[in-house]
Amino acid sequence: MSLQHDIASIRKNYSRQALTEISVSNDPLDQFKVWLNEAIRSEVLEPTALVLSTVSADCRPSARVVLLKEVSSDGFVFFTNYESRKGQELIASPYGSITFFWAELERQVRIEGTVEKVAANVSDAYFNSRPRGSQVGAWASPQSREINSREELEQAEAKYENDFAGLDVVPRPQHWGGFVLKPERIEFWQGRPNRLHDRIEFERADAQWTRKRLAP
Repeated sequence: MSLQHDIASIRKNYSRQALTEISVSNDPLDQFKVWLNEAIRSEVLEPTALVLSTVSADCRPSARVVLLKEVSSDGFVFFTNYESRKGQELIASPYGSITFFWAELERQVRIEGTVEKVAANVSDAYFNSRPRGSQVGAWASPQSREINSREELEQAEAKYENDFAGLDVVPRPQHWGGFVLKPERIEFWQGRPNRLHDRIEFERADAQWTRKRLAP
């Protein structure tokens, strides 16, 4: 089956805003919060969605979309099954990159850094804030592993719903929790006309951030 459109001809000339050395914050985490707040206020679709990229033991990259759940001075926090493909890759090779793309604002942010598990109490607190169905789902899904059918997954869900029926609080499975990506490099990208986009990159060295402009 062929594509019904000439995708090579699809293009958009970005022109909404500019990103300058004067307008950008000296602290990239503060600048990220400014842009995230603007994305939320603008009601972009899934403003906290990010593409998380990891690498396997044989240096093969993989990427998927997850949701940001916290940003602080420590870094960017997301949650997952530690036994999933991404969880195992991050444990074996504790480096990652994340990318946010807010198409409506013609912006993206690219972040690279080291990754480690968050403290157990942080994972507990977030797990306890989730809807009960999502809590049960964390027990039912052997994430990234092959299953025989949808019915197998639904049967596992029903089993754990029954197991926890008498409990007010569903316990967090030990194989589920958070990671924090501690940024070493953060790039802010603002779309501009004629593909001459603004790119300002921050790099961390000796607990200090340096800043430079990159060519588009």
